Amino acid sequence: MTSSTKNAPQADTALTLRSITRLSQIDPTAWDAIANPPGAEYDPFLSWNFLQALEESGCAIEETGWGPRHLLLEDNDGKLQGALPLYVKGHSQGEYVFDHAWADALQRAGGQYYPKLLTAIPFTPATGRRILARTQKNRLILMQGAQQCALQWGASGWHINFPVADEADELNRAGLLPRLDRQFVWQDNGYASYDDFLAALSSRKRKALRKERREAQAGLEIESLSGDDLQPEHWDVFFNCYQQTGSRKWGYPYLNREFFNLIHQRMPADILLVLAKREGRYIAAALNFIGSDALYGRYWGRLEEHPHLHFELCYHQAIDAAIARGLSRVEAGAQGEHKLARGYRAQAVHSAHWIAHEGLRGAVGDYLDQERAAMSQKIELLAQESPFKADIASSAPARAEETNA
Repeated sequence: MTSSTKNAPQADTALTLRSITRLSQIDPTAWDAIANPPGAEYDPFLSWNFLQALEESGCAIEETGWGPRHLLLEDNDGKLQGALPLYVKGHSQGEYVFDHAWADALQRAGGQYYPKLLTAIPFTPATGRRILARTQKNRLILMQGAQQCALQWGASGWHINFPVADEADELNRAGLLPRLDRQFVWQDNGYASYDDFLAALSSRKRKALRKERREAQAGLEIESLSGDDLQPEHWDVFFNCYQQTGSRKWGYPYLNREFFNLIHQRMPADILLVLAKREGRYIAAALNFIGSDALYGRYWGRLEEHPHLHFELCYHQAIDAAIARGLSRVEAGAQGEHKLARGYRAQAVHSAHWIAHEGLRGAVGDYLDQERAAMSQKIELLAQESPFKADIASSAPARAEETNA
């Protein structure tokens, strides 16, 4: 498979589109200037440090089914004007947007779904910008270029996971198939403390969470570490916890110790590690990344059982940290309707899909039309399970109608 993109559509002869097979082939400052430009919300997962660590550690490379083919849009002076994180995928693992049924359907029809092209942050179901360019024209060049690359490289299509809503709309207007899912996000409504947040909940939910936290913290010492406070021994604990839980949940952990060594060296200020200790011994850990306006919960693990420990380390401690740091939200990752009772609300998340095979594209499009309608209804129903007093009051008439039906 070649990396050439010389036939990719270009709207301006002063711009050149090319691909690279490793992020180390571009200057970190140039990448970060386009990935996290001044004035934009800082996204740690788009940073050169994070993405290149995935490659250097061997987590996101050809041998693991994540072949980097990042697209770069440059002017005549070689200055970067746009970029697109792009991977040649040999499977659909580690994506959190599930298309295995599509692959099976094309296989049964005599086609090949893999390789496919994917624009995403490997192993990270966090919403963020994906088409990294300041102008609509340059974003269009990158979008068209990715589709042309799929055709040139023999890929079945191009997929974009967890773009921000505006990008999702732009991708839809460009002809990609829109897909809808939901995640659970905590929003700071100007809370001065965790107790202030609890005051916004119904009395029953407020009492339940206070009890849950008391039981979770009983007999434990909880530490929240970031920056220079993080030491190799803390990562030893976390990685042990991560391996234990990862092996139980998805067969094998996607990330290796070298990756965590690299992010510890490069971006410790972007990391919040929460650990629980019992009788002088660490028994659990939760890893978060810190953006300019969000806390992103990523991985957690435990070495011993303890009541409500997962909820405390992953959700309650995250809310504490977001309030203390003045962050507007906590994104707690994929899945988990149990997050509703802890003050996290269901929100729509997006993906977009371009499929080269006309028959599969039509069938998937019909399916996604139905799936989006069902997911929108699901999000509305989940809103009725909100623990917030204001939400309960606003939905009271609807609940009364359901009771009387």
